[in-house]
Amino acid sequence: MSVPGRLQPVPRRSTAAVIADQLRSAIMDGSLAPGDQLGETELAGQLGVSRGPLREAMQRLVQEGLLRSERHRGLFVRELTADDVRDIYVSRLAIERTACALIMRGNRGEALARLTPTLERLVEAADSRDRTAMSDADQTFHQTLVSCSGNSRLERMAQTLLVETRMCLTVMQDVYPEPAELVEEHQKLLDAITDGDEELLLRLIESHMLDTVERINGPGSAGEPPADGWGPSLGTT
Repeated sequence: MSVPGRLQPVPRRSTAAVIADQLRSAIMDGSLAPGDQLGETELAGQLGVSRGPLREAMQRLVQEGLLRSERHRGLFVRELTADDVRDIYVSRLAIERTACALIMRGNRGEALARLTPTLERLVEAADSRDRTAMSDADQTFHQTLVSCSGNSRLERMAQTLLVETRMCLTVMQDVYPEPAELVEEHQKLLDAITDGDEELLLRLIESHMLDTVERINGPGSAGEPPADGWGPSLGTT
């Protein structure tokens, strides 16, 4: 724990980490689209960096599953299959279900204080019917939800999955929920936290994730959850 008034060392970030963040953001916003090939010479010139840290950054994204390597051809932005989409949302469910359980055992007041503005942002985006703004606000809500768990490892795992979620946007445009429906789903999550109803919250987050898989891949694509529920259970309060 830090001592009040004492300055703490500023964490240094490597050039490769900064480059990886930029590439990750480009994949997230579609500037680098699924299937695009990453040319070292072109990217190094655009970013104003040498090839060494660029290669290190790209290998990080390969490890994260955002890029794929083809022998003798190079690196490409990963294209998501129906199975990938299902796996992404089932993985997010395991993380967010655990995050919700931790929130209900922690400081619910702080979680509500942080989540309420993100819901307001979602409402504004829904009113504008801007799909990109809605998706941004949707992801901010879920990123904040995991952050409110107080578990930094869950946050790190969720971040990569949220980037992959944005890669599903092209597929999701025709099946993205109506604005009012999207707001209602997130309002119910917030209401369950407000009411302290953990059982309802866990049921809602499961439905929220698996319904999305069905919208994208068709009915029955999400599969049946195990009898004991998705992800680790921390019991009930």
